[in-house]
Amino acid sequence: MEKYTIVDVRTVAEFSGGNVAGSINIPLQEIVEKEAEIMALEQPVLFCCASGGRSGQATQYFKSKGLNCENGGGWMEVNHRMNS
Repeated sequence: MEKYTIVDVRTVAEFSGGNVAGSINIPLQEIVEKEAEIMALEQPVLFCCASGGRSGQATQYFKSKGLNCENGGGWMEVNHRMNS
């Protein structure tokens, strides 16, 4: 399995209720203002959220900026994928 930097775009409250070990929480509404920080992360970046909707938006946005990233979908699926 390729090594990813995992960015969870759920809210801080959702993230604190459970998350992928080692993931970074940057809520979707903050990704534009934190664009430089995200662009500087080790690539590839795997975005996740609750179901894949918000992470899909983040993935589309950052792919258009040239970031090597993909939509991991829901964080529980990502957690399972990383631990299997």
